[in-house]
Amino acid sequence: MSENYAHPEYLVETSWVAEHLNDPAVRVVESDEDYLLYETGHIPGAVKVDWFTSLQHPVRRDFLTKDQFAELCSSLGIANDTTVVFYGDKSNWFACYAFWLFRYYGHEKLRIMNGGRAKWQQEGRPLTKDVPSYPRTTYIAKEPDKSIRAYRNDVFKHLETRQPLVDVRSPQEYSGELLHMPNYPQEGATRGGHIPGAANIPWSKAADPDNGAFKSAAELRQLYESMGVTPDKEIIAYCRIGERSSHTWFVLKYLLGYPNVKNYDGSWTEWGNLVDAPIEK
Repeated sequence: MSENYAHPEYLVETSWVAEHLNDPAVRVVESDEDYLLYETGHIPGAVKVDWFTSLQHPVRRDFLTKDQFAELCSSLGIANDTTVVFYGDKSNWFACYAFWLFRYYGHEKLRIMNGGRAKWQQEGRPLTKDVPSYPRTTYIAKEPDKSIRAYRNDVFKHLETRQPLVDVRSPQEYSGELLHMPNYPQEGATRGGHIPGAANIPWSKAADPDNGAFKSAAELRQLYESMGVTPDKEIIAYCRIGERSSHTWFVLKYLLGYPNVKNYDGSWTEWGNLVDAPIEK
């Protein structure tokens, strides 16, 4: 199935990871929504990157700086030429978010393990509680690649030019019926609804509900093109904090090969709290 993807080289199967567990050129990274999951058992040799404590700036509403990113990679034994393979829970929500951030700071050799934790466990593959440590590297991060990140001003321009926006949240969030996500107090917004004109294509429609793996290229193409999200346009995806939309960003950019896709990581927690920003319900 993967041979139908535009860039299958960014996706690896669980069997490939199993074969490369002791490969010094590969670093497997677990990134979960549930930050305690790694400690209950993880792929042997995998390191943990927590989206909140590892990837977010401790003070500003932003993610870590270029220098902090370089320090994170160095401390995990990731060199500039290391192949980094991400996996996690929730069909790889935060694995895709971590992938997106690594791409933002210019890391070249990136992969997502198709199906994430769920598929690995379903196949009865090994988990361990041993936390590995690797020799420190001297990682050199690149300047941010702003072509994959959207800011609120980009969204305003998108509205003016009527370019496609993809709201990857649930229909209840999109309609404004669900204002606050249960268990996510930090993701609140004063107003519910969606950005005007945004197509509601929940991120989960791109994944197999049984094992979390990505659907085929043909199914994905039908899903997005039927909603007017086509490769000839500039696409911005958003959710609440940018993690579910990074999953959609990965699908559009690498599995379908859309040339111009951005992730709006400010997402609804910014837009829904923004003064004088238009909203539809």
